[in-house]
Amino acid sequence: MMDDLRIAAVVCRCPVGRLSHNVERTRHWVNQAKNQDATMVCFPEMNLTGYSNRDEIKAHAISANSKTIDSLVKLADDLRIALLVGFAEQAENGAIYASHMVITPRGRTALYRKIHLAPPETDHFSPGAALPIFDWKGMRFGIQLCYDAHFPELSTIMADAQADVIFIPHASPRGQASTKHQSWMRHLPARAYDNGLFVVACNQTGDNQNGLVFPGNAVAFSPSGEIMSTRLSGRSGMLIVDLKADQIHYVRGHRMRYFFPNRRPGLYQRKTVLTDLGN
Repeated sequence: MMDDLRIAAVVCRCPVGRLSHNVERTRHWVNQAKNQDATMVCFPEMNLTGYSNRDEIKAHAISANSKTIDSLVKLADDLRIALLVGFAEQAENGAIYASHMVITPRGRTALYRKIHLAPPETDHFSPGAALPIFDWKGMRFGIQLCYDAHFPELSTIMADAQADVIFIPHASPRGQASTKHQSWMRHLPARAYDNGLFVVACNQTGDNQNGLVFPGNAVAFSPSGEIMSTRLSGRSGMLIVDLKADQIHYVRGHRMRYFFPNRRPGLYQRKTVLTDLGN
């Protein structure tokens, strides 16, 4: 079971195609997170390359083995902090993925490729085909990217793999931070509550110089589905949240609050039978 961990979830502006600028801002926020004793810092979807659902994103995609990533591996090692960073990934087979990378302080890296593409993304990205769960410092966690969070089965699978936390970096545009927060409140608390795990989500903010404006919000939910902390200013900044092992122990040790063990997956996999009751 996980230990207590302090997490930083960053809200930041990520203009498309301005890789050097975005990397510099990433370095800034990592240092800020370290100064507040965070052990892991999570950035929004595609914070390095910027997010775009237009053809030009292909020109801005980077390799998971690029010098940009190498520099962040060194940063994580130097500061002894884990990073969750996002980018449009240029894969060796030529495909473009919406990807998020885990970088540990010891230089190990792992990748999540977005599984569920939003309709405007399908012409520009390939969907991922793997569902990794990451294990670091006693914490098991999964990553979902924005549109992924609308599919409950994904969280169920992660919970079945004993995930303690699901990080959900967003590039979700339009509206104000408060209205985007209300939109998230329709589904993100359920992901935490139904599965007895923490959910931490953060979004881009501001004009991405590619036709989209982001509202800049972040939120963390407890394994009881309750809000632990929010950031709704619409400006760049960080949400600092302490994920306490006691919170997850309490839910999972309570026979009436931890629903997951009482599922009947064998039954769910059977075909339903339609019973015609007439007119």
